Amino acid sequence: MIVGRLTGEVGAIGLDHVLIDVNGVGYVALAGTRLLARLQAGDRVTVQVETRVTESSITLFAFATDEERAWFVRLQDVPGVAGKSALAILDGLAPAEIMDAIALGDSGAFTRAKGIGKKLGERIVTELAGKAPPMGRFGRFETAAVAGLASAPAAASTGPRAEAISALTNLGYTPSEASRAVAAAAKDGSADTVSALVKGALKELAR
Repeated sequence: MIVGRLTGEVGAIGLDHVLIDVNGVGYVALAGTRLLARLQAGDRVTVQVETRVTESSITLFAFATDEERAWFVRLQDVPGVAGKSALAILDGLAPAEIMDAIALGDSGAFTRAKGIGKKLGERIVTELAGKAPPMGRFGRFETAAVAGLASAPAAASTGPRAEAISALTNLGYTPSEASRAVAAAAKDGSADTVSALVKGALKELAR
């Protein structure tokens, strides 16, 4: 059985997991502290789920958004990054911050996560540099209502940044160059429109 999403009532919250009651069936899913902090017993929630099946067990991992789930999967493409390590990274870095860290070669951003050392942080940047961001299960990201929120945060791989990167690649720059330049342009927070990001990115690329 592969579980992709759960909608139900929070029955209990542990240090690293949540129990969600779905029509009388309690599903236990591992979750990061960022998500667990937003939950309370009795909440009616929808969470995105990644199911891992082995010969001896079935493990569910819960996420507030499908984008977080997609990055959880992508991070484990890197040798040495297992499920709990990927959860730790997502506790410390939002998807947009992960994208920026990879684009800028900032391996130190990953070492702030529990259990991620310098060498592994460098390996994450090296392995994922130049790759397109992960997509949702059906080519787009699904939203999830968590702890009474109407919708999930906007996906980092959509919106102005994605449009700016697409514009730069249409100009002939590689996805890696475009991602790095847009991340640099967005770093101070003042460039938040497509035109401003493209303008700032072109300045970076001209250096």
